[in-house]
Amino acid sequence: MTTAPDAGQAVADAHRREWALVLAAAVRVARDLDLAEECVQEAYAAALASWEHDGVPGNPAAWLTTAAKRRAMDAVRRERAFRSKLPLLVEPEAAVDELALEEPDEEAAMDPEEAVPDERLRLVFICCHPALAQEARLALTLRLVCGLPTADVARALLVSEQTMAARITRAKKKISAARIPYRVPRPAELPDRLAAVLGVIHLLFTAGHTAPSGPALMRTDLADRALHLTRTLRDLMPDEPEVRGLLALLLVTDARRATRTDGEGRLLRLEEQDRSLWDRAALAEAHDLIVDGLRGGRAGRYVLQAAIASLYAGAPAYEDTDWPQLVALYDRLLVRWPSPVVALNRTVPLSMAQGPAAALAEVEGLEQDGRLARYHYLPAIKADLLRRLGRTADAAAAYRQALELAGNGAERTFLAGRLADLEADAG
Repeated sequence: MTTAPDAGQAVADAHRREWALVLAAAVRVARDLDLAEECVQEAYAAALASWEHDGVPGNPAAWLTTAAKRRAMDAVRRERAFRSKLPLLVEPEAAVDELALEEPDEEAAMDPEEAVPDERLRLVFICCHPALAQEARLALTLRLVCGLPTADVARALLVSEQTMAARITRAKKKISAARIPYRVPRPAELPDRLAAVLGVIHLLFTAGHTAPSGPALMRTDLADRALHLTRTLRDLMPDEPEVRGLLALLLVTDARRATRTDGEGRLLRLEEQDRSLWDRAALAEAHDLIVDGLRGGRAGRYVLQAAIASLYAGAPAYEDTDWPQLVALYDRLLVRWPSPVVALNRTVPLSMAQGPAAALAEVEGLEQDGRLARYHYLPAIKADLLRRLGRTADAAAAYRQALELAGNGAERTFLAGRLADLEADAG
Protein backbone atom coordinates (compact mmCIF):
# COMPACT_ATOMS: atom_id res chain seq x y z
CA MET A 1 0.00 0.00 0.00
CA THR A 2 1.16 3.53 -0.72
CA THR A 3 0.32 6.53 1.40
CA ALA A 4 -3.05 8.28 1.33
CA PRO A 5 -1.88 11.58 -0.21
CA ASP A 6 -1.10 9.62 -3.39
CA ALA A 7 -4.68 8.38 -3.73
CA GLY A 8 -5.96 11.12 -6.02
CA GLN A 9 -3.06 10.78 -8.42
CA ALA A 10 -3.31 6.99 -8.31
CA VAL A 11 -6.99 7.13 -9.29
CA ALA A 12 -6.19 9.56 -12.11
CA ASP A 13 -3.38 7.30 -13.35
CA ALA A 14 -5.62 4.24 -13.14
CA HIS A 15 -8.34 6.03 -15.08
CA ARG A 16 -5.90 6.84 -17.86
CA ARG A 17 -4.26 3.42 -17.99
CA GLU A 18 -6.87 0.91 -16.85
CA TRP A 19 -10.25 2.31 -17.89
CA ALA A 20 -10.57 0.03 -20.92
CA LEU A 21 -9.57 -3.05 -18.94
CA VAL A 22 -12.03 -2.38 -16.13
CA LEU A 23 -14.85 -1.51 -18.52
CA ALA A 24 -14.26 -4.62 -20.64
CA ALA A 25 -14.50 -6.81 -17.56
CA ALA A 26 -17.66 -5.06 -16.36
CA VAL A 27 -19.33 -5.35 -19.76
CA ARG A 28 -18.89 -9.10 -19.77
CA VAL A 29 -20.93 -9.30 -16.56
CA ALA A 30 -23.46 -6.50 -17.17
CA ARG A 31 -24.08 -7.25 -20.87
CA ASP A 32 -25.00 -3.57 -21.24
CA LEU A 33 -22.61 -0.73 -22.07
CA ASP A 34 -24.45 2.01 -20.16
CA LEU A 35 -24.78 -0.15 -17.05
CA ALA A 36 -21.12 -1.20 -17.30
CA GLU A 37 -19.98 2.41 -17.60
CA GLU A 38 -22.06 3.34 -14.57
CA CYS A 39 -20.54 0.50 -12.55
CA VAL A 40 -17.02 1.47 -13.57
CA GLN A 41 -17.61 5.11 -12.64
CA GLU A 42 -18.91 3.99 -9.25
CA ALA A 43 -15.83 1.79 -8.81
CA TYR A 44 -13.50 4.74 -9.45
CA ALA A 45 -15.46 6.92 -7.03
CA ALA A 46 -15.25 4.18 -4.40
CA ALA A 47 -11.52 3.84 -5.06
CA LEU A 48 -10.91 7.50 -4.31
CA ALA A 49 -12.64 7.22 -0.94
CA SER A 50 -11.13 3.85 -0.05
CA TRP A 51 -7.58 4.58 -1.15
CA GLU A 52 -7.49 7.89 0.70
CA HIS A 53 -8.38 6.02 3.89
CA ASP A 54 -6.61 2.68 3.44
CA GLY A 55 -3.85 3.52 0.98
CA VAL A 56 -3.43 2.63 -2.69
CA PRO A 57 -3.46 -1.15 -3.30
CA GLY A 58 -0.53 -2.87 -4.92
CA ASN A 59 -2.62 -3.77 -7.95
CA PRO A 60 -5.07 -0.89 -8.64
CA ALA A 61 -6.39 -2.52 -11.81
CA ALA A 62 -7.39 -5.69 -9.97
CA TRP A 63 -9.05 -3.66 -7.20
CA LEU A 64 -11.06 -1.60 -9.69
CA THR A 65 -11.98 -4.63 -11.82
CA THR A 66 -13.28 -6.51 -8.80
CA ALA A 67 -15.25 -3.49 -7.56
CA ALA A 68 -16.81 -2.83 -10.97
CA LYS A 69 -17.75 -6.49 -11.47
CA ARG A 70 -19.37 -6.68 -8.04
CA ARG A 71 -21.52 -3.69 -8.86
CA ALA A 72 -22.42 -5.17 -12.24
CA MET A 73 -23.40 -8.50 -10.70
CA ASP A 74 -25.50 -6.77 -8.06
CA ALA A 75 -27.28 -4.76 -10.75
CA VAL A 76 -27.94 -7.86 -12.86
CA ARG A 77 -29.32 -9.75 -9.86
CA ARG A 78 -31.56 -6.83 -8.91
CA GLU A 79 -32.93 -6.78 -12.43
CA ARG A 80 -33.57 -10.52 -12.42
CA ALA A 81 -35.26 -10.31 -9.04
CA PHE A 82 -37.40 -7.43 -10.26
CA ARG A 83 -38.49 -9.45 -13.26
CA SER A 84 -39.29 -12.51 -11.21
CA LYS A 85 -41.46 -10.52 -8.78
CA LEU A 86 -43.29 -8.55 -11.46
CA PRO A 87 -44.07 -11.15 -14.13
CA LEU A 88 -46.61 -8.93 -15.84
CA LEU A 89 -43.87 -6.50 -16.77
CA VAL A 90 -41.57 -9.13 -18.22
CA GLU A 91 -41.36 -9.49 -22.00
CA PRO A 92 -43.16 -12.55 -23.41
CA GLU A 93 -41.04 -15.64 -23.12
CA ALA A 94 -40.95 -16.03 -26.89
CA ALA A 95 -39.17 -12.70 -27.20
CA VAL A 96 -36.30 -13.80 -24.98
CA ASP A 97 -33.56 -15.51 -26.96
CA GLU A 98 -30.02 -16.69 -26.37
CA LEU A 99 -28.79 -13.10 -26.09
CA ALA A 100 -30.78 -12.46 -22.91
CA LEU A 101 -28.92 -11.86 -19.68
CA GLU A 102 -27.36 -14.96 -18.22
CA GLU A 103 -26.62 -15.57 -14.58
CA PRO A 104 -23.17 -14.07 -14.07
CA ASP A 105 -20.29 -16.44 -13.51
CA GLU A 106 -19.30 -15.31 -10.04
CA GLU A 107 -16.02 -17.20 -9.92
CA ALA A 108 -14.84 -15.70 -13.23
CA ALA A 109 -16.26 -12.30 -12.44
CA MET A 110 -14.47 -12.01 -9.13
CA ASP A 111 -11.06 -13.28 -10.30
CA PRO A 112 -8.78 -10.23 -10.49
CA GLU A 113 -5.95 -12.24 -12.05
CA GLU A 114 -7.76 -13.26 -15.24
CA ALA A 115 -6.05 -12.70 -18.60
CA VAL A 116 -6.84 -9.06 -19.35
CA PRO A 117 -5.68 -8.50 -22.96
CA ASP A 118 -8.45 -10.69 -24.34
CA GLU A 119 -10.98 -8.68 -22.36
CA ARG A 120 -9.96 -5.49 -24.12
CA LEU A 121 -9.86 -7.13 -27.51
CA ARG A 122 -13.31 -8.59 -26.85
CA LEU A 123 -14.65 -5.08 -26.25
CA VAL A 124 -13.05 -3.87 -29.48
CA PHE A 125 -14.80 -6.64 -31.42
CA ILE A 126 -18.14 -5.89 -29.74
CA CYS A 127 -17.92 -2.22 -30.68
CA CYS A 128 -16.97 -3.15 -34.25
CA HIS A 129 -20.09 -5.23 -34.89
CA PRO A 130 -21.27 -5.10 -38.55
CA ALA A 131 -24.68 -3.87 -37.37
CA LEU A 132 -23.06 -0.53 -36.53
CA ALA A 133 -22.08 2.06 -39.12
CA GLN A 134 -18.34 2.48 -39.61
CA GLU A 135 -18.23 5.95 -38.03
CA ALA A 136 -20.19 4.63 -35.04
CA ARG A 137 -17.75 1.74 -34.58
CA LEU A 138 -14.79 4.09 -34.54
CA ALA A 139 -16.43 6.61 -32.23
CA LEU A 140 -17.69 4.07 -29.71
CA THR A 141 -14.43 2.17 -29.54
CA LEU A 142 -12.22 5.23 -29.17
CA ARG A 143 -14.46 6.49 -26.39
CA LEU A 144 -14.89 3.23 -24.49
CA VAL A 145 -11.82 1.12 -25.25
CA CYS A 146 -9.37 3.99 -25.49
CA GLY A 147 -10.99 6.09 -22.77
CA LEU A 148 -10.54 9.22 -24.88
CA PRO A 149 -12.73 12.20 -23.97
CA THR A 150 -15.51 12.85 -26.47
CA ALA A 151 -13.78 16.08 -27.54
CA ASP A 152 -10.60 14.17 -28.40
CA VAL A 153 -12.56 11.51 -30.29
CA ALA A 154 -14.20 14.32 -32.27
CA ARG A 155 -10.78 15.76 -33.11
CA ALA A 156 -9.50 12.36 -34.20
CA LEU A 157 -12.46 11.85 -36.55
CA LEU A 158 -12.63 15.49 -37.75
CA VAL A 159 -16.17 16.26 -36.59
CA SER A 160 -17.74 18.51 -33.94
CA GLU A 161 -17.98 17.37 -30.33
CA GLN A 162 -21.78 17.54 -30.48
CA THR A 163 -21.86 15.29 -33.54
CA MET A 164 -19.52 12.83 -31.88
CA ALA A 165 -21.56 12.66 -28.66
CA ALA A 166 -24.68 11.88 -30.70
CA ARG A 167 -22.87 9.13 -32.60
CA ILE A 168 -21.70 7.45 -29.42
CA THR A 169 -25.18 7.58 -27.89
CA ARG A 170 -26.78 6.12 -31.02
CA ALA A 171 -24.18 3.35 -31.21
CA LYS A 172 -24.81 2.23 -27.63
CA LYS A 173 -28.56 2.23 -28.21
CA LYS A 174 -28.09 0.19 -31.38
CA ILE A 175 -26.06 -2.42 -29.51
CA SER A 176 -28.83 -2.71 -26.92
CA ALA A 177 -31.69 -2.74 -29.42
CA ALA A 178 -29.98 -5.26 -31.73
CA ARG A 179 -29.12 -7.45 -28.72
CA ILE A 180 -25.52 -7.74 -29.89
CA PRO A 181 -23.79 -10.47 -27.85
CA TYR A 182 -20.92 -9.62 -25.55
CA ARG A 183 -18.40 -12.16 -26.78
CA VAL A 184 -15.50 -12.48 -29.16
CA PRO A 185 -16.94 -13.44 -32.55
CA ARG A 186 -16.62 -16.99 -33.80
CA PRO A 187 -13.78 -17.56 -36.31
CA ALA A 188 -16.17 -17.36 -39.25
CA GLU A 189 -17.33 -13.91 -38.06
CA LEU A 190 -13.88 -12.37 -37.65
CA PRO A 191 -13.31 -11.29 -41.28
CA ASP A 192 -16.49 -9.17 -41.24
CA ARG A 193 -15.11 -7.14 -38.34
CA LEU A 194 -11.39 -7.18 -39.04
CA ALA A 195 -11.19 -4.02 -41.15
CA ALA A 196 -13.04 -2.02 -38.50
CA VAL A 197 -10.91 -3.47 -35.68
CA LEU A 198 -7.70 -2.60 -37.54
CA GLY A 199 -8.99 0.92 -38.16
CA VAL A 200 -9.78 1.40 -34.50
CA ILE A 201 -6.38 0.17 -33.33
CA HIS A 202 -4.67 2.43 -35.88
CA LEU A 203 -6.63 5.45 -34.63
CA LEU A 204 -5.79 4.48 -31.05
CA PHE A 205 -2.10 4.44 -31.91
CA THR A 206 -2.42 7.76 -33.76
CA ALA A 207 -4.00 9.31 -30.65
CA GLY A 208 -1.01 8.09 -28.66
CA HIS A 209 1.61 9.07 -31.23
CA THR A 210 0.28 12.63 -31.25
CA ALA A 211 -2.25 13.33 -28.52
CA PRO A 212 -5.36 15.19 -29.71
CA SER A 213 -5.10 17.54 -26.71
CA GLY A 214 -2.96 18.23 -23.66
CA PRO A 215 0.52 19.68 -23.20
CA ALA A 216 2.61 16.64 -24.17
CA LEU A 217 3.18 15.58 -27.76
CA MET A 218 2.55 11.89 -27.06
CA ARG A 219 0.40 9.66 -24.89
CA THR A 220 2.67 6.67 -24.69
CA ASP A 221 0.08 4.64 -22.76
CA LEU A 222 -2.23 4.71 -25.79
CA ALA A 223 0.57 3.87 -28.21
CA ASP A 224 1.65 0.95 -26.03
CA ARG A 225 -1.95 -0.27 -25.77
CA ALA A 226 -2.32 -0.19 -29.55
CA LEU A 227 0.87 -2.17 -30.02
CA HIS A 228 -0.24 -4.71 -27.44
CA LEU A 229 -3.66 -5.10 -29.06
CA THR A 230 -2.07 -5.54 -32.47
CA ARG A 231 0.26 -8.27 -31.24
CA THR A 232 -2.68 -9.97 -29.54
CA LEU A 233 -4.67 -9.76 -32.76
CA ARG A 234 -1.71 -11.15 -34.72
CA ASP A 235 -1.67 -14.14 -32.35
CA LEU A 236 -5.40 -14.58 -32.91
CA MET A 237 -5.23 -14.22 -36.71
CA PRO A 238 -1.63 -15.03 -37.71
CA ASP A 239 -2.38 -15.52 -41.40
CA GLU A 240 -4.03 -12.14 -42.02
CA PRO A 241 -1.62 -9.95 -44.05
CA GLU A 242 -3.21 -6.67 -42.98
CA VAL A 243 -2.80 -7.55 -39.30
CA ARG A 244 0.92 -8.02 -39.94
CA GLY A 245 0.89 -4.84 -42.02
CA LEU A 246 -0.60 -2.83 -39.17
CA LEU A 247 1.96 -4.25 -36.75
CA ALA A 248 4.73 -3.22 -39.14
CA LEU A 249 3.29 0.29 -39.45
CA LEU A 250 3.06 0.77 -35.70
CA LEU A 251 6.57 -0.61 -35.13
CA VAL A 252 8.28 1.56 -37.72
CA THR A 253 6.40 4.66 -36.59
CA ASP A 254 6.99 4.07 -32.89
CA ALA A 255 10.69 3.39 -33.46
CA ARG A 256 11.24 7.19 -33.48
CA ARG A 257 9.50 7.74 -30.13
CA ALA A 258 12.60 8.78 -28.17
CA THR A 259 13.67 11.40 -30.72
CA ARG A 260 10.40 13.20 -31.50
CA THR A 261 10.92 15.81 -28.76
CA ASP A 262 13.94 17.38 -27.13
CA GLY A 263 14.71 17.43 -23.42
CA GLU A 264 12.19 20.20 -22.86
CA GLY A 265 9.37 18.50 -24.75
CA ARG A 266 9.78 20.65 -27.85
CA LEU A 267 8.65 18.97 -31.06
CA LEU A 268 11.48 18.00 -33.40
CA ARG A 269 10.88 17.71 -37.14
CA LEU A 270 11.97 14.53 -38.89
CA GLU A 271 15.06 16.24 -40.32
CA GLU A 272 16.08 17.32 -36.78
CA GLN A 273 15.84 13.89 -35.16
CA ASP A 274 18.89 11.81 -34.24
CA ARG A 275 18.48 8.69 -36.36
CA SER A 276 21.13 6.82 -34.41
CA LEU A 277 18.70 6.71 -31.46
CA TRP A 278 15.86 5.06 -33.38
CA ASP A 279 14.80 1.59 -32.23
CA ARG A 280 16.68 -0.65 -34.67
CA ALA A 281 15.08 -3.86 -33.39
CA ALA A 282 11.60 -2.48 -34.08
CA LEU A 283 12.68 -1.27 -37.54
CA ALA A 284 14.14 -4.69 -38.36
CA GLU A 285 10.98 -6.50 -37.25
CA ALA A 286 8.87 -4.09 -39.29
CA HIS A 287 11.10 -4.54 -42.35
CA ASP A 288 10.60 -8.31 -42.32
CA LEU A 289 6.84 -7.90 -42.03
CA ILE A 290 6.78 -5.38 -44.89
CA VAL A 291 8.86 -7.54 -47.22
CA ASP A 292 6.56 -10.46 -46.50
CA GLY A 293 3.50 -8.29 -47.14
CA LEU A 294 4.80 -6.87 -50.43
CA ARG A 295 5.82 -10.29 -51.72
CA GLY A 296 2.22 -11.24 -52.48
CA GLY A 297 1.92 -8.57 -55.16
CA ARG A 298 -1.32 -7.01 -53.87
CA ALA A 299 -0.33 -5.13 -50.75
CA GLY A 300 -3.10 -3.78 -48.56
CA ARG A 301 -3.52 -0.40 -46.96
CA TYR A 302 -1.42 -1.01 -43.85
CA VAL A 303 1.39 -2.77 -45.66
CA LEU A 304 1.71 0.20 -48.03
CA GLN A 305 1.58 2.68 -45.17
CA ALA A 306 4.28 0.70 -43.39
CA ALA A 307 6.40 0.68 -46.56
CA ILE A 308 6.10 4.47 -46.77
CA ALA A 309 7.12 4.93 -43.14
CA SER A 310 9.98 2.46 -43.61
CA LEU A 311 11.26 4.33 -46.65
CA TYR A 312 11.38 7.53 -44.62
CA ALA A 313 13.19 5.72 -41.81
CA GLY A 314 15.61 3.86 -44.06
CA ALA A 315 17.30 6.92 -45.53
CA PRO A 316 20.70 7.64 -43.95
CA ALA A 317 19.69 11.32 -43.70
CA TYR A 318 16.53 13.30 -44.40
CA GLU A 319 17.93 14.87 -47.54
CA ASP A 320 18.78 11.40 -48.89
CA THR A 321 15.15 10.24 -48.81
CA ASP A 322 13.91 8.72 -52.07
CA TRP A 323 11.15 11.27 -52.71
CA PRO A 324 9.98 9.96 -56.11
CA GLN A 325 9.62 6.46 -54.69
CA LEU A 326 7.57 7.85 -51.81
CA VAL A 327 5.23 9.60 -54.25
CA ALA A 328 4.85 6.33 -56.17
CA LEU A 329 3.99 4.44 -52.97
CA TYR A 330 1.44 7.09 -52.04
CA ASP A 331 -0.11 6.71 -55.50
CA ARG A 332 -0.51 2.99 -54.86
CA LEU A 333 -1.95 3.68 -51.42
CA LEU A 334 -4.51 6.11 -52.82
CA VAL A 335 -5.79 3.35 -55.10
CA ARG A 336 -6.22 1.02 -52.13
CA TRP A 337 -7.42 3.70 -49.70
CA PRO A 338 -8.68 6.91 -51.39
CA SER A 339 -8.52 9.08 -48.28
CA PRO A 340 -8.06 12.88 -48.30
CA VAL A 341 -5.58 12.47 -45.43
CA VAL A 342 -3.44 10.19 -47.61
CA ALA A 343 -3.68 12.71 -50.46
CA LEU A 344 -2.51 15.45 -48.08
CA ASN A 345 0.39 13.37 -46.77
CA ARG A 346 1.43 12.70 -50.37
CA THR A 347 2.02 16.43 -50.90
CA VAL A 348 5.03 16.37 -48.57
CA PRO A 349 7.25 14.10 -50.74
CA LEU A 350 5.68 15.65 -53.84
CA SER A 351 7.00 19.06 -52.76
CA MET A 352 10.50 17.60 -52.47
CA ALA A 353 10.32 15.70 -55.76
CA GLN A 354 8.58 18.31 -57.93
CA GLY A 355 8.77 21.52 -55.94
CA PRO A 356 6.47 23.38 -53.53
CA ALA A 357 4.29 24.90 -56.26
CA ALA A 358 3.12 21.48 -57.48
CA ALA A 359 2.35 20.42 -53.94
CA LEU A 360 0.54 23.66 -53.13
CA ALA A 361 -1.86 23.11 -56.02
CA GLU A 362 -2.75 19.71 -54.56
CA VAL A 363 -3.22 21.16 -51.06
CA GLU A 364 -5.49 23.93 -52.35
CA GLY A 365 -7.60 21.33 -54.14
CA LEU A 366 -8.02 19.41 -50.88
CA GLU A 367 -8.85 22.66 -49.11
CA GLN A 368 -11.68 23.31 -51.56
CA ASP A 369 -12.93 19.75 -51.10
CA GLY A 370 -13.81 20.62 -47.50
CA ARG A 371 -13.44 17.22 -45.86
CA LEU A 372 -10.27 18.31 -44.03
CA ALA A 373 -11.69 21.61 -42.78
CA ARG A 374 -11.02 20.61 -39.16
CA TYR A 375 -7.63 19.01 -39.84
CA HIS A 376 -4.88 21.33 -38.63
CA TYR A 377 -2.19 19.60 -40.67
CA LEU A 378 -3.68 20.96 -43.89
CA PRO A 379 -3.04 24.65 -43.10
CA ALA A 380 0.25 23.68 -41.43
CA ILE A 381 1.50 21.99 -44.61
CA LYS A 382 0.12 24.82 -46.72
CA ALA A 383 1.96 27.35 -44.55
CA ASP A 384 5.27 25.57 -45.05
CA LEU A 385 4.79 25.43 -48.83
CA LEU A 386 3.87 29.13 -48.96
CA ARG A 387 6.94 29.96 -46.86
CA ARG A 388 9.16 28.06 -49.28
CA LEU A 389 7.60 29.99 -52.17
CA GLY A 390 8.35 33.30 -50.46
CA ARG A 391 4.69 34.18 -49.86
CA THR A 392 5.27 35.32 -46.29
CA ALA A 393 1.92 37.00 -45.54
CA ASP A 394 -0.07 34.04 -46.88
CA ALA A 395 2.13 31.62 -44.95
CA ALA A 396 1.55 33.55 -41.71
CA ALA A 397 -2.22 33.43 -42.24
CA ALA A 398 -2.05 29.67 -42.78
CA TYR A 399 0.01 29.18 -39.61
CA ARG A 400 -2.59 31.15 -37.65
CA GLN A 401 -5.33 28.92 -39.04
CA ALA A 402 -3.38 25.82 -38.03
CA LEU A 403 -2.93 27.24 -34.53
CA GLU A 404 -6.68 27.75 -34.18
CA LEU A 405 -7.35 24.09 -35.07
CA ALA A 406 -4.49 22.38 -33.18
CA GLY A 407 -5.26 20.98 -29.73
CA ASN A 408 -1.90 19.47 -28.78
CA GLY A 409 0.28 21.76 -26.69
CA ALA A 410 3.60 20.69 -28.20
CA GLU A 411 2.28 21.16 -31.73
CA ARG A 412 0.84 24.57 -30.84
CA THR A 413 4.20 25.64 -29.44
CA PHE A 414 5.91 24.44 -32.62
CA LEU A 415 3.44 26.27 -34.89
CA ALA A 416 3.67 29.45 -32.82
CA GLY A 417 7.45 29.31 -33.12
CA ARG A 418 7.27 28.90 -36.89
CA LEU A 419 4.89 31.85 -37.10
CA ALA A 420 7.13 34.00 -34.88
CA ASP A 421 10.20 33.16 -37.02
CA LEU A 422 8.28 34.03 -40.16
CA GLU A 423 7.11 37.35 -38.75
CA ALA A 424 10.63 38.14 -37.52
CA ASP A 425 12.10 37.42 -40.95
CA ALA A 426 9.44 39.59 -42.57
CA GLY A 427 10.15 42.42 -40.16
